[in-house]
Amino acid sequence: MAFENLSDKLQAVFKRLRGKGTLTEKDLKEAMREVKLALLEADVNFKVVKDFTNRVTQRAVGTDVLSSLTPGQQVIKIVNEEMIALMGSDDESKLNYGDSSPTVYMMVGLQGAGKTTMSAKLANMLKTRGKKPLLAACDIYRPAAIKQLQILGDQISVPVFEMGTETSPVVIAQKAVERAKVLGCNLVIVDTAGRLQIDETLMDELAAIKETVHPTEILLTVDAMTGQEAVNVAKGFDEKLDVTGVVLTKLDGDTRGGAALSIRAVTGKPIKFSGVGEKISDIEVFHPDRMASRILGMGDVLTMIEKAQANIDEEEARKISERAAAKDFNLDDFLSSMQQVRKMSGGNLNSLLGMLPGGLGTRIGEVDVDEKAIKRIEAMITSMTPEERRKPQILNASRKRRIVKGSGSSIQELNRLLKQYEQMKTMMKQFTGKGSKRKMANMMSQFSRGKMPFGM
Repeated sequence: MAFENLSDKLQAVFKRLRGKGTLTEKDLKEAMREVKLALLEADVNFKVVKDFTNRVTQRAVGTDVLSSLTPGQQVIKIVNEEMIALMGSDDESKLNYGDSSPTVYMMVGLQGAGKTTMSAKLANMLKTRGKKPLLAACDIYRPAAIKQLQILGDQISVPVFEMGTETSPVVIAQKAVERAKVLGCNLVIVDTAGRLQIDETLMDELAAIKETVHPTEILLTVDAMTGQEAVNVAKGFDEKLDVTGVVLTKLDGDTRGGAALSIRAVTGKPIKFSGVGEKISDIEVFHPDRMASRILGMGDVLTMIEKAQANIDEEEARKISERAAAKDFNLDDFLSSMQQVRKMSGGNLNSLLGMLPGGLGTRIGEVDVDEKAIKRIEAMITSMTPEERRKPQILNASRKRRIVKGSGSSIQELNRLLKQYEQMKTMMKQFTGKGSKRKMANMMSQFSRGKMPFGM
């Protein structure tokens, strides 16, 4: 999971800060030394780290923080604010649609950064926002690049303009804009060629495309797993093309966070999107405040809510809630709830759990969150009779043996499933009926303070 090591180390520092009733300058400097080491290990640019820790220290020492009633919390608040400032603002991260039609976005970057896939992901996201995109296949050098873009375009029902591998990419880009006008497309996303390293031939070609189609946005696609090297790549492209923003790919991988925390500070260019998985829908708008919250272990409840709104069936959720209020929450409802959460996560449950505050997602304990576990749960529930799903209390030893035999599971797995069901049933009761709004507000308050609700 992205930032996991950095997040764990920062949370350990903060835990010690919270545990102190008073803080001295020595305590603060020791904490900042550990923060500095954690950031350097995450491959954050050295100058960025130095400036960051200096600003935090100056703000904490230069105010009444150390003498306040909650000095640890105040220092954490300053760290959070400075980390947000490091990565920019939401206003910077917004896409510019321009005044002309079609709007042109130019995707640039090194070969292997995920530029072609990200072009399609961006087209798919903007299509759901009412745009009518066209993808332009201007990478004529990489084997199968055009075919890859065509396959992705077919998956999302977005037209792809190509002229083979013998026509100049500059001409292809120009003709793509003309074709977009004919088709009524109001957005053209130009997938350009990359190299294994920056060279003059590549830059001259990109500069010519820019001069011809006048893109509103030039988006540099950077592999987040390259760490600090991504900053050097960004500087090189920006000097030649004046990029308008950065798109980070593979932010769900074993990335240490250096690129996300360094790029904007070093280049002044905002991160606009991040790729968080392999599926075409695995793209997120980059919100600096939410990313800072994830890194600091405070969770990202807002992104979870947005995913829920986009994927969860409201009518089905309402029915489950009503049955829970009537104390009729059964195993069919439990299965439906799990299926909706899986849909909400896009199959990446670990990514979803990473948005929970205070490391809750990694400490749920008995709840197994991998895809195979959910399939086993589905197999066990569907091996039950309708009556058993409605009244699991009737499951005796012989019924259990029949269920595990039919689902290829074990008695231990079935008992664990029934325990999880009872836990969820209890949880559902807390958020229905009298006082439910107050309880929900209390849970969100705990979330905001990085605490785990329900005693987890």
